[in-house]
Amino acid sequence: MLSSSLRLAALLASLLSLLALPAYAGEGSFGWVYTLDLQPKGTLEFEQRLQINQGQAKGHYDLWQARTEVEYGVSEDFQIAGYLNTSRVSANQNYGDGSTSGWLVPSSAGSSPYSRTRVDGVSLEGIWRFTNPVIDPVGVGFYLEATTGAVKDELESRLLLQSNFLDDRLVVAANLQLSVERVKFNTPDIGKESMADLLLGMSYRVANNWTAGMEYRFHNDFEGYSFNQQTQRAHFIGPNMHYATKDWWVTAAWRYQLKGQSHCWAPGEAECSNGRVWDSHSRNEVMFKFGRPL
Repeated sequence: MLSSSLRLAALLASLLSLLALPAYAGEGSFGWVYTLDLQPKGTLEFEQRLQINQGQAKGHYDLWQARTEVEYGVSEDFQIAGYLNTSRVSANQNYGDGSTSGWLVPSSAGSSPYSRTRVDGVSLEGIWRFTNPVIDPVGVGFYLEATTGAVKDELESRLLLQSNFLDDRLVVAANLQLSVERVKFNTPDIGKESMADLLLGMSYRVANNWTAGMEYRFHNDFEGYSFNQQTQRAHFIGPNMHYATKDWWVTAAWRYQLKGQSHCWAPGEAECSNGRVWDSHSRNEVMFKFGRPL
């Protein structure tokens, strides 16, 4: 009896130790939510992201957006990264009025099929970590990214919040995102827009090297650079899954736009129908991410 109890205790201890394994530094366990797990000082990591947006009001709409990134840990609490942004869009009569429209589709498409593959531009990003969620009750950081290219010029900032629980097995994170952008792909029409988003995420280490969780996005678009007039509001929610080793990691996430919870206001009414927001959005958005230390 004593021997069986000891074996059972040893088995339970082994299982608990697997669940308590720490996350590898720099890995991205969420699809869209940024965390404060930064690259260690003096280290590099390659990361490839691919986001797929599919399905609008009717017809056909597929948007593939790829971001190829290299991250570098400048210090233990400061990380920089550079991105090359590319995309492919394919659309045909995807809006409620029968027009071929949406993100990266020029107004000249009318109601005809449209497709294009392009290099969108480049981005430079910095993340500052002020408190560390591994040793502090709440981790606090700041994110700043500048993007320029043929599609848009954008300045994006985020307040990053993160708390770890249960010996770091459970991660809860929030991003308050503000951005301003000059949209250029539909020249000669230049769009001046701003955005305010709240992103929430939860991830739990369910087994050795594996985490799973949920993500939520509350999205708000505005006309003008100063959040002048709201044009869109939408809600997205969905699961994520992440696997990591010391040599590489991969993340898959999906979020679904909730029907009946989205709204559009002038001058963007055409971008709403069937209780959802279109433009750069769709019913389903899928994210794949792969990372490898260099």
